[in-house]
Amino acid sequence: MLFRSVMLRLAVLGGLVSAVAGQAAAQEEQESGLLRVFMNHARVLKLDRPVSKVIVGNSNVADATVADPTTIVLTGRSFGTTNLVLLDTEGNAIADERILVSIDEGNTVRVYRQTARSVLSCTPNCEQHAEFKNDTSSNSSASP
Repeated sequence: MLFRSVMLRLAVLGGLVSAVAGQAAAQEEQESGLLRVFMNHARVLKLDRPVSKVIVGNSNVADATVADPTTIVLTGRSFGTTNLVLLDTEGNAIADERILVSIDEGNTVRVYRQTARSVLSCTPNCEQHAEFKNDTSSNSSASP
């Protein structure tokens, strides 16, 4: 009985912590002015007015697709930052947003081996996303 009570309290506390963390992430996104998308994930953007043209600064980092005139689907392609410009039929800017494509930190594991570091994404199987090596002949190198 005591075990069940403790587990119930932990479950409630865990739910509160994740809700607060989600609110903090949304607030951080608003304050930083960045639109965050995880790599290999899509995010739906609903607009107030119809869009005519969609421009992505670096299509290697993110991709945008028009689902309908007021819905854009933004997909993170690789790590980095770029921008998204949306224009209406008259060529007026509806939005000009900075985009940050990053890894979903909730399912990552970092492996440290002396001066080398690897980042693995584990959903459900672990796959290497990035490797960072410090070498005496060069400062550092990163390869996704």
